[in-house]
Amino acid sequence: MAAPEEQELSQAQTEKLLQFQDLTGLESMDQCRRTLEQHNWNIEAAVQDRLNEQEGVPSVFNPPPARPLQVNTTDHRVYSYIVSRPQPRGLLGWSYYLIMLPFRFTYYTLLDIFRFALRFIRPDPRGRVTDPVGDVMSFIHSFEEKYGRSHPVFYQGTYSQALNDAKRELRYLLVYLHGDDHQDTDEFCRTTLCSEEVLTFINTRMLFWACSTSRPEGYRVSQALRENTYPFLAMIMLKDRKMTVVGRLEGLIQPEDLINQLTFIMEANQTYLMSERLEREERNQTQVLRQQQDEAYLASLRADQEKDRKKREEQEQKRQEEEKARQSILAEERRLRTLEEEKERKSECLPPEPPLDDPDGVKIVFKLPNDTRVERRFLFSQSLTVIHDFLFSLKETPEKFQIVTNFPRRVLPCLPTVEQPNPPTLMEAGLSRSEVLFVQDLTDD
Repeated sequence: MAAPEEQELSQAQTEKLLQFQDLTGLESMDQCRRTLEQHNWNIEAAVQDRLNEQEGVPSVFNPPPARPLQVNTTDHRVYSYIVSRPQPRGLLGWSYYLIMLPFRFTYYTLLDIFRFALRFIRPDPRGRVTDPVGDVMSFIHSFEEKYGRSHPVFYQGTYSQALNDAKRELRYLLVYLHGDDHQDTDEFCRTTLCSEEVLTFINTRMLFWACSTSRPEGYRVSQALRENTYPFLAMIMLKDRKMTVVGRLEGLIQPEDLINQLTFIMEANQTYLMSERLEREERNQTQVLRQQQDEAYLASLRADQEKDRKKREEQEQKRQEEEKARQSILAEERRLRTLEEEKERKSECLPPEPPLDDPDGVKIVFKLPNDTRVERRFLFSQSLTVIHDFLFSLKETPEKFQIVTNFPRRVLPCLPTVEQPNPPTLMEAGLSRSEVLFVQDLTDD
């Protein structure tokens, strides 16, 4: 029995294996396959488990891998744009800033210490993702309740699903991580994200996925993308056959500036996307060509098989006909041998021919169908069956025949029947001392 690694995969499993490898960046196909098999080929659960491992949560199946990233975030060519908070202006602004600085420093320091200590007491509930789709949908509902329904179209699915669709459709994926407690989040959502020009630009050029970092799915993605501040946007695309972060936008960015930065990122990476599209088109054409070749081969194979089948049928039919003819010849030979043996037996059983001076003798001349004449003497007291047996024993006589008188024409009843089991004698049949009888061939009848 073959090992699991040697068993053939179905087409659906092969597609899942390639998708999982593209989404996780793993180079080992065996490791990808083992991970999917452990999750019963559920690609969503497998990718989620990989993200949990990246966050430091041990996998329930394998030890943490050496390369746990789902998306390539280490590309040195990634474009990063950070918007700093504006500096205070004037004497009043600087006075307020300096007065609040100690309080702000103390607040954030104590908050960080509290969060750090809390990790030892109670694990972060966001560490485990149990309902990623529910996390996304819950964020969308809360966003619409607070900011209205005029916003870019949110991708209503998990982060992994969004990556998979962006890869399959060769589109840009814009990821937005929503920080609920950040001071710039509210202004960014109202003035930038919900502006008409921004939502039109995003809806017509890319997929848009968003989630709050307060929810497990958003927190998991934030750990994978390693954002520095909020609001945070990441542009992801298929680059060098991997889903790669090609742009990072952080901070309170204005609508026009956001559109300009996204346009710049798209133009800078358009050649990579075009290359991927051309390569995919070539693969598709190669696949179509291979499929056409396979179909032509299968059609040729089926034609050859049909030709071979017909040839075998013809050969079998010819063999059967030859066998039938051979059996027919053998049957005919057996029949002729049996007939010959029967003629000999009839000849041996015939009574001897009476002498010429026997007063009871009858001279009969038989005219055979081949115009041959045969003469023999019989006795009036003998049965007509003797005449029939004599003629039957002759080689010139047909296999089936009847004996007919000339005038008046009548058929002599030489063989026993149900009505007349004992054929009459020559005397009873009304024959004279000298007769000419005709043998009529009944073989064709």
